[in-house]
Amino acid sequence: MSEAAQAGTPRSAAQVDGLPIGVSIGSIGATPRWWVDSAIRLEAAGYRAVWSWDHFVGKGDKRVPVVEQWTTLSIVAGATSTIGLGTFVTNVMNRHPALVARMASTLQLASEGRFTLGIGIGGGAPEHRAYGIAFPEPPERAARLEEAVAVIRALWAGGPVTRPSPFYPLREAYALPVPVPAPRILIGAGTPAGARLAARVGDGWAAEIEGFEALLPAYRAALEAVGRSIEDVWIALGFGGGRSNEDALAGSPWVERPREEWARWAEQGVDEAIVSARTPNDIEALVRAVDRW
Repeated sequence: MSEAAQAGTPRSAAQVDGLPIGVSIGSIGATPRWWVDSAIRLEAAGYRAVWSWDHFVGKGDKRVPVVEQWTTLSIVAGATSTIGLGTFVTNVMNRHPALVARMASTLQLASEGRFTLGIGIGGGAPEHRAYGIAFPEPPERAARLEEAVAVIRALWAGGPVTRPSPFYPLREAYALPVPVPAPRILIGAGTPAGARLAARVGDGWAAEIEGFEALLPAYRAALEAVGRSIEDVWIALGFGGGRSNEDALAGSPWVERPREEWARWAEQGVDEAIVSARTPNDIEALVRAVDRW
């Protein structure tokens, strides 16, 4: 990573000396207490960061409890001191970007610089219908995402901000205190158009393993088109899969041979692997896997 890429968010001791691996802790069917306890254990083990999903209801049974992304990360910020905190990813349709900017600023300051904002166009139309949240077609959601990033960056400068917009107009908007440093913004993208958007407006790319290798050339080309390179950005690659409340890591290379698995992806420019942990068994497996690093 270049000095420019590293300047966005200071690294904690765990982030520098620990594993280059983050953990996306399952939210569906979870409890806040388990989520926080898991984050504390992962911090002690040396994992780089914990990441939270942005869902309001289960994908199948809507009666399954789901812990909310931002409040959970806020609790974790107060219960930990070194581990990174991130959204993988926030759905741009769920909250006005001015609100996201204010929440992110507060969380960045409260955690002393440990927060990363991952944000994307969202999915899960059924939960949007259930909550009465608008869910336009992908082109409009992509346009909203690009405008949301512009709004967030403008507000992180403090204000006053006045800017016209078809989606998020601002008039003499202040946003104090300013987060110093501003959190890194990763754009969630799983399509060629999304990868190009990530290259154009993001500090990096929140990618998923499915389709990543096919999209990487397009991402590199898009970076080059705007005068950037892979060394200037942060790629967080998510290794999801499985089902909520079912063990996801039994026999996984991330617990059996984590160093070797990491080397494979680091060679492709990945800065952080994000492994999904859905159950207490998954958390236990990750804690034990540190001995194999």
